Amino acid sequence: MAVDKCIKYLLFSFNLLFWISGIIILGIAIYLKVSSKTWFMGAIPGVNLLIAVGVIIMVLGFLGCCGAIRENRIMLMLFFILLLLIFILLLTAGILGAVGVRKVEKSIRNLIESSPPLWNQTLLFQTGVQFFEEQAKCCGLTNGPSDWGSTFPTSCWCDNKTEACQLTNGRPVYARPCVKVLTSFIVKGALIILGVAFGIAVLLIFGMAFSMTLYCQLVKTDGYIAH
Repeated sequence: MAVDKCIKYLLFSFNLLFWISGIIILGIAIYLKVSSKTWFMGAIPGVNLLIAVGVIIMVLGFLGCCGAIRENRIMLMLFFILLLLIFILLLTAGILGAVGVRKVEKSIRNLIESSPPLWNQTLLFQTGVQFFEEQAKCCGLTNGPSDWGSTFPTSCWCDNKTEACQLTNGRPVYARPCVKVLTSFIVKGALIILGVAFGIAVLLIFGMAFSMTLYCQLVKTDGYIAH
């Protein structure tokens, strides 16, 4: 009795794809965590969990490749168990992302609305808001240019013809308040998290099926040789 070579190399190919997907997950999660446009995504628990999942998946991909090529039962069983754990983690990340996104969105909006007006904020805070305004093509936090009082910074100047502008104090400025951009980014980021989690979960199911099939064949083969 011989091990099915098709299953063996399918498992190897899967793990190569699995390793690559780990890199993609890690890259997306880190981008959501550190990007100047999505820095607030770090408040969603699913992002941190995806970083951990991405690292573990990369390690598991290497482990699975070695177990398939060397036909090692211990490595295959360990691979199966770890895949199951990752599957549970991904489900948890998806649930946290779906449940937490609305809470974070509401918390950010409440925090912004309860904060002092921009013209009364510290210079450091104002500089941060201006940087975001330049990146996101928006002005003010909740009420638009009026959040800056009688004068607004150059970051509000609307030089992009594709954006909605309004004439304020004789100068075209962005009409969209930045809180709308923030909440939009949160929703998009959450959808990315959920989509990635779902796609990898499907791959995990195939990986567990391949690894267990090969493991069972190795058990039968060893039993046949022993007899």
